[in-house]
Amino acid sequence: MEFLQYAFMQRALLAAVLVGVTAPAVGIYLVQRRQALMGDGIGHVAMTGVGLGFLLNASPVWMATLVAVAGSVAMELIRAYGRTRGDIALALLFYGGMAGGVLLINLAPSGSNANLSTYLFGSLSTVSPADVTAISLLAAFVVLVTVGLRRQFFAVSQDEEFARVTGLPVRLLNLLIAVTAAVTVTVAMRVVGLLLVSALMVVPVAAAQQLTKSFRATFVLAVATGITVTLAGTVTSYYQDVPPGATIVLYAIGVFLLMALLAAPLARRRARAAEAAALDGCSPVVPAGRKPADDVKV
Repeated sequence: MEFLQYAFMQRALLAAVLVGVTAPAVGIYLVQRRQALMGDGIGHVAMTGVGLGFLLNASPVWMATLVAVAGSVAMELIRAYGRTRGDIALALLFYGGMAGGVLLINLAPSGSNANLSTYLFGSLSTVSPADVTAISLLAAFVVLVTVGLRRQFFAVSQDEEFARVTGLPVRLLNLLIAVTAAVTVTVAMRVVGLLLVSALMVVPVAAAQQLTKSFRATFVLAVATGITVTLAGTVTSYYQDVPPGATIVLYAIGVFLLMALLAAPLARRRARAAEAAALDGCSPVVPAGRKPADDVKV
């Protein structure tokens, strides 16, 4: 446990825990909405914000947050009103965001290209105190929104038409989900990296769904999985000198495969229990000395 003596590892572990909580907390709604790759698209757009941060000598985290939020709103509006050409517009937004980021970073002062990889794939040693402050504030926003509005988000993610009939502000909630996903991307980019953050938003949720049936159980298990793999990946990265983002994602995939293996016998056990319950319901036990007709209530 000597790694806890180093300030940069303390910051990295704190950031890892915050990422492990926020990414699955938002990802569960994206998976329900069948928008699992939205985080990947936002990550592409956030690259422009990182490039602007380098070019203007401003905080890349805050600049990426602003650009990612604007991009996520544009994505949601395109999804809602884009009709048949919406996929092309989204593709232009994704690729334009990545191209803009690369161009701006090349226009920035020398040394920025070397720093780009830390935002693309994550880095332990470059998580600064200012980054921890920004990540903590953004993570607090994500947790408050995803937990405080979980019922509304769940309703919108399951059936937008039903949510609209019940009087929920569907358009506003959709935009809020998109903005929260954008904030989560910028929270995670210092640990996991922009190119891999989408995996941490999706894989823990998919792993939890292998064993759980209810939304609450899936939410709790997905967050627990996210915290576990981010901490394990961060510690492994320290000892083995490997990229933390890739390590965390591979751990998450390993947990998914493990839960998938556990889910198969569990599903068979549940099926047998359901079949036995059905048979018991069709053949009620009649006490000795009584006829079945005696138990019929008129």
